[in-house]
Amino acid sequence: MQEVWGYQPCLWKMILVGVGAVCSGGLLLLLLYWLPEWGVKGTCTHTSLRDAQTLLLRTTDEFKQWFRAKVHVMLVPGKKPFDSMDLQSQLLNGDGDHSISAVHKEHHGKFAHVQPIHYFTHHSTKYFWNDVMQNFEFYKGLEDVKVSCASIHSDHSSGLSKTLQEYRMLFFGENEIAVRVPSLFKLLIKEVLNPFYIFQLFSVILWSAEDYYYYATAIVFMSVISIATSLYTIKKQYVMLHDMVAAHSVLRVSVCRGNKDIEQAMSTELVPGDVIIIPANGMIMPCDAVLIHGTCIVNESMLTGESVPVTKTNLPSSDEEAARSYDMEEHKRHTLFCGTQVIQTRFYAGELVKAVVVRTGFSTEKGQLVRSILYPKPTDFKLYRDAYLFLLCLVGVAGIGFIYTIVLSIMNKVPAKTIIIESLDIITITVPPALPAAMTAGIVYAQRRLKRVGIFCISPQRINMCGQLNLVCFDKTGTLTEDGLDMWAIQRAEDGSFSPPESDAAKESLVNSTFVVGMATCHSLTKIEGELSGDPLDLKMFSATGWILEEPTEEETALHNPIMPTVVRPPKHNVPETGNRGKQLAWLSPKSCEIGIVRQFPFSSALQRMSVVVRKLGEKHMDAYLKGAPEVVASLCKQHTVPQSFTETLETYTRQGFRVIALAHRQLESKLSWHKVQNLSRDLIETNMEFLGLIIMQNKIKEETAGVLRELRQANIRTLMVTGDNMLTAISVARNCGMVRAHERVIIADAVPPKDLNPASITWHYTENPSQTIKDNQTVKINLEEGVYDKQVTLQEQSYHFAVSGRAFAVITEHFPQLVQKLVLRATVFARMAPDQKTQLVEVMQSIDYTVGMCGDGANDCGALKRAHSGISLSELEASVASPFTSSTSNISCVPNLIREGRAALITSFCVFKFMALYSIIQYLSVTLLYSILSNLGDFQFLFIDIAIILIIAFTMSLNPAWKELVWRRPPSSLISGPLLCSVLTQILTCLVFQVLAFLLVRQQSWYEMWTPQSDACNVSSSSFSHSLNVTTPHDHKNIRNYENTTLFYVSSFQYLAVAIVFSKGKPFRQPSYKNCKTHLVLLAQMLFCCSASTQIVCVPHDWRVTLVIIVIVNAAVSFMLEVANDCWGSSFLSWLFCQRNKPPKVRYMHLALELQDDADWPPKPYSVTCAREPQSHISAPL
Repeated sequence: MQEVWGYQPCLWKMILVGVGAVCSGGLLLLLLYWLPEWGVKGTCTHTSLRDAQTLLLRTTDEFKQWFRAKVHVMLVPGKKPFDSMDLQSQLLNGDGDHSISAVHKEHHGKFAHVQPIHYFTHHSTKYFWNDVMQNFEFYKGLEDVKVSCASIHSDHSSGLSKTLQEYRMLFFGENEIAVRVPSLFKLLIKEVLNPFYIFQLFSVILWSAEDYYYYATAIVFMSVISIATSLYTIKKQYVMLHDMVAAHSVLRVSVCRGNKDIEQAMSTELVPGDVIIIPANGMIMPCDAVLIHGTCIVNESMLTGESVPVTKTNLPSSDEEAARSYDMEEHKRHTLFCGTQVIQTRFYAGELVKAVVVRTGFSTEKGQLVRSILYPKPTDFKLYRDAYLFLLCLVGVAGIGFIYTIVLSIMNKVPAKTIIIESLDIITITVPPALPAAMTAGIVYAQRRLKRVGIFCISPQRINMCGQLNLVCFDKTGTLTEDGLDMWAIQRAEDGSFSPPESDAAKESLVNSTFVVGMATCHSLTKIEGELSGDPLDLKMFSATGWILEEPTEEETALHNPIMPTVVRPPKHNVPETGNRGKQLAWLSPKSCEIGIVRQFPFSSALQRMSVVVRKLGEKHMDAYLKGAPEVVASLCKQHTVPQSFTETLETYTRQGFRVIALAHRQLESKLSWHKVQNLSRDLIETNMEFLGLIIMQNKIKEETAGVLRELRQANIRTLMVTGDNMLTAISVARNCGMVRAHERVIIADAVPPKDLNPASITWHYTENPSQTIKDNQTVKINLEEGVYDKQVTLQEQSYHFAVSGRAFAVITEHFPQLVQKLVLRATVFARMAPDQKTQLVEVMQSIDYTVGMCGDGANDCGALKRAHSGISLSELEASVASPFTSSTSNISCVPNLIREGRAALITSFCVFKFMALYSIIQYLSVTLLYSILSNLGDFQFLFIDIAIILIIAFTMSLNPAWKELVWRRPPSSLISGPLLCSVLTQILTCLVFQVLAFLLVRQQSWYEMWTPQSDACNVSSSSFSHSLNVTTPHDHKNIRNYENTTLFYVSSFQYLAVAIVFSKGKPFRQPSYKNCKTHLVLLAQMLFCCSASTQIVCVPHDWRVTLVIIVIVNAAVSFMLEVANDCWGSSFLSWLFCQRNKPPKVRYMHLALELQDDADWPPKPYSVTCAREPQSHISAPL
């Protein structure tokens, strides 16, 4: 969603901006480039959207980003792409085959009536002006006209004429997901116009004016390397994304042009409403299209991360479902998505497999995924926001130094040129140009360490975010549990009761039973290149029967008018003589036992079931088999066939973590023909079934799961499960893996939408009581976070978890918005959740200030992986492009590793930032003191400090690896926090005191004098003759070489080393600093070099050198003690000082938790019902 304002160019404003740009040397243009809202308001006047030539857009999210867009005009013979108009009648020469692409130019008599339409393009999406709405809108595709399923068959199945296709292309553009790889020149210009590099350019020019060529050259060298590395990385990412998208984006397709005319066209020419033919050998889909004839087997791994082939059937053309409006999400089992691979097709003899194009280009599912990668939301992290504030503080300090320098220089009658250069120089000293490079070092090292443990990162800035994670959502199947299911047993229902469980479904006594026939036929398996392929559950179930599946060849299909069915038959050796209950069998050979699958109704997550219609060879009637969620299947069966112990039996299995599927059967009327079955709706078939029994599958918990969850809980990181599986199964897995502990009760929030006159309601079911008896007066001290908010809370109040189903979540979100945050605060199990609901849940958690991680195997988790602060995909398929992190190990042990490295990187960022801030202030203090005697640090001294000391330390202090275990508390998230500011300020004061002390002491020494080239303080006996010697030596006109300079250079150099050691924290988030050998070697080398350095310094007596050593040692000791004191008592002291001990928590989830502790009615009592007060209204805004 975006807000939009209209503007028109204003001549006098543009002239003013031009004059300002010239006077400021182009700086004004740079400012307007960085701030698009100023650029538009500074050159344009506000006007209505209808008359606008330039638009100003602002996002409505928390980032409030500004964008500028230019309005274009095109001439077209209609207002909307789906206008019901006869374009042919508007052609003056009546030739319907003429191209109308000339409509962008002056209409050369081609159209009798054309009208201008205003549009603009933003983030690869076109928005068109709508006179009725008085706003801009964008067209998705065929769904915009709210077309019903039946009308797609009746009105859109013949295809578009060439003229209509070209007309629609004017609105929808070419069907291409175009990822343009920018030229290196464009990338370079964009990179160097970054404020950081502009500041560096300003600094280099200034240093060159001061003849500081060595330092300026070093900074230019570093900047060139930084820009080159950045350009290489950006270019490589663009090329990778382009290759991923463009691999199969353009191909030739067969398009129906009406009147059964079929022509070959490029896929870029497709528009919504076109009818394409899917070839028998499959294709990569170039658009989103809905099947209207035939069946397709599709691999959707590009979008879902799941490589399991999916069966797509044709859109219903009759019954109630056909009357409903087509919706891509609701009818996804009939929709072929862009980028997915059609493996093979099935069709009637003489009938082609056809699909109607629904969406094209960036409007497709794949296009939206690519857009989210091309135009990601900015990374919102407190560290980065605080870093800018901290830099502003440094700019403020620089401003003080700027004024001080000017005043001091004027008082000493310094030339104007020198005043300007030295006052500007103080700014470049206070704001360090090397700060971004130093901050990035820790992240780069963490990225390398993650790569070594098999975790790959495409968004390095998110590594720091991982250090703040306090909630991780886990998918269940394939993430917490094993990916595959194992057949545990079957339990048949006979005469209204359950038989004992049987582990072998392939044994001879069961091979002819209705139950096993149902297992062998009720699935969506297919053979691809001779191998059975399909849903893992179906594969396990079918293989357990021992039956054989055969599919018709293309030649066989062509010889028959009806559909040639997929055939299943029992194995050859399994032909028993007697059946169940002693009845004689008519089957004499495996051939006579053949069963053909006449029609499939694919599994629907909304309906939670699938069914098939089959016919046994030689039988006159057909049979229907139904498979799905036990509760759903039982509700569709005759009640007398469902065992009375059904609920208890199901609950027993699901509590133990088994995946339970129910099977049902129905004999259809013999009058039903093959063709009639093809047109029947599933609702007519899936009713009055006979319950057959339960298939019990075992989904084992992975070995690493329980240990990792325990480690996360001990580290004060909340975990929850988000799954599409059954509620009771999910609760059982949550208990078994330790997410819900033995003494904790689970409360199921069962919500139903409003019906008739009854409002929406929630019923609260308590699954079981805690296993431990808890007395009313027993209390436990709980810690919400950071050890600050200790409360006496009864254990009974805290020992509960909510469990919510996807349906209940949707109802509560819509009808009980006031309960959503209270519910998710203690909800641990979310079952039967749709993919978009997973994303919605992540957003709700973020709204109450959780830093959310999401870990999934890529199947249906893509949206949530993208939306979370840190998404970790356990799948290495293409869908993982959307996830910031991808693990090569298929278990959740990667999560603690990632959090550990995130915490280490975060602490490293804090250490480096504090060190760079102190480096700036120490150098600022030295230069300010030297300015008071009209002196400064020399070019080589600056070079030595900035390159030999600062950069090397900044890069080596980031090498400390992560601590080996996760600790209970998390690292701080803010630079603007009491303890951190206290640490920085005390170190600044310490450095100031010792620099001033050294500066004043040196001037009090008996040998001190105004230094001249003839001075020789090292040899005091000869100093008395120094003035009488007639020696001609060049005079230092900048007054660099003097005793104050030498003293401050030595003291400040050791201050840099001291704060580097003090700030380089180890345990509990990083390995101790003494294990970082590289840093120690560097520090030792630097200390030796500092002691022997002769960089623009003068000789001082031995006694003064000893004094300097004492000053440096005392300085280091004071710095160390102050930092230790701050770590131990800083937080408590500041809380006492500012009376903040009982201050309420800042984050919303802790504030909410404290409120609920005092709420006597929360959690709700067992079996109580909460009703909605009034229906919620919904308002949707355009654009």
